[in-house]
Amino acid sequence: MRFDQVWFRYARGSRWALSEVDATVRPGDTVVVLGRNGAGKSTLLQLAAGVLRPVRGRVSDRPAVIGWVPERFPAEQPFTAEQYLRHMAAIRGGAGVDRWIERLGLQEHRDTRLNALSKGTAQKVGLAQALLVPPGLLILDELWEGLDAQTRTLIPQIVAEVTDAGGAVLVSDHRGEVAGLPGAIKWMVTDGRLTTEEAQAADDVVVEVAARRADADRVMAELRAAGHRVLGVRAGKAAE
Repeated sequence: MRFDQVWFRYARGSRWALSEVDATVRPGDTVVVLGRNGAGKSTLLQLAAGVLRPVRGRVSDRPAVIGWVPERFPAEQPFTAEQYLRHMAAIRGGAGVDRWIERLGLQEHRDTRLNALSKGTAQKVGLAQALLVPPGLLILDELWEGLDAQTRTLIPQIVAEVTDAGGAVLVSDHRGEVAGLPGAIKWMVTDGRLTTEEAQAADDVVVEVAARRADADRVMAELRAAGHRVLGVRAGKAAE
């Protein structure tokens, strides 16, 4: 799938949410889209999913099957969790509702109405519906918000299964939660402009940072969320 000089804004005369986006997602790729809130990450993912259409340029060669999990699952629907998944399976021609209910730990929520689910549980229902048909492109928009620890550890396995089958995964992250996915390609969105990892590497400099031991994990997460690479960690005294 390719973004060819994609520009997008939400209303005529408003600022551009994205501009001059040129990038390619290839089969087997895992792409992590980094950037602060409001930078344009969700807009980029919605363009990839076909939910939005570019104002200028085009998005070409989308796979036939796209699994999309929006940042906020639309829970105001007249279904229980199981009814919704079976309804979506019927529409999409998919199967495996019981398999994904079990794998994502949704058994006790089968008969719970969508609007009564916690955000994290609703996100798991959204993830299940995206996987009912094996996706050629799986799009995850800030999926980790509210997920329990067990499901967080399961996500990298699911991502690997999609890419091993020849699909691609596009995932946004502003907290550094998934920046360490093995083999992930990093994209950075800053004020509506996209910089790919290849372009970032061409202009890299190395800056050493000293942090208190107790703050190290938080500092590394913040650096990754801002699109920086952490090359290593060592103990020692800061230079005077």
